[in-house]
Amino acid sequence: MIIKNVELEKVIGPTSKLPDNSLPEVAFAGKSNVGKSSLINTLMNRKSLARTSSEPGKTQTINFYNINGEMYFVDLPGYGYAKVSEAEKKRWGKMIEDYLNTSEMLRVVFLLIDIRHKPSANDKQMYEWIEYVGFEPVIIATKSDKIKRSQLEKHIKMIRDELGASEETIIVPFSALNKFGRDTILDFCDQVLENEDE
Repeated sequence: MIIKNVELEKVIGPTSKLPDNSLPEVAFAGKSNVGKSSLINTLMNRKSLARTSSEPGKTQTINFYNINGEMYFVDLPGYGYAKVSEAEKKRWGKMIEDYLNTSEMLRVVFLLIDIRHKPSANDKQMYEWIEYVGFEPVIIATKSDKIKRSQLEKHIKMIRDELGASEETIIVPFSALNKFGRDTILDFCDQVLENEDE
């Protein structure tokens, strides 16, 4: 997939209604500091369209990026950030839940997990939730440049084991720094478009 045109088309807050889209959607879920905005910017070849922040928990809305007029990248609110109130966490959780449950055009859910650490309780919950609503999550193991190349397989196995994921579950190591894994993720997006054409 070659991304030529990107537009932040819709921003949905806790009280807004989800849009009736006619284009396929791929969603990105992950903890607040997992590098979701950096991933989306890397995929789109933009420096700062998706807001990155040294302060986690900045994405408090569901952001719909129109890609080439063909599909949407859907940036879901980051979860598990300690410094927000329980009420706020519940509100974000409900937004994510409503979206996963009701989007007619959602085709793939990418779940981002920091490759350096064991998946958190929130990560496991999100993985199970994505499966529960009928999707097989594609795991993106972010920050892969922070570990030695020789350690990749070991860390991928750790993520798989901790999530209780099957051997078939796809885990893609990714680095926003050197764009490692970018093409693999864009290939998934191409497959989504090919499936729509059929």
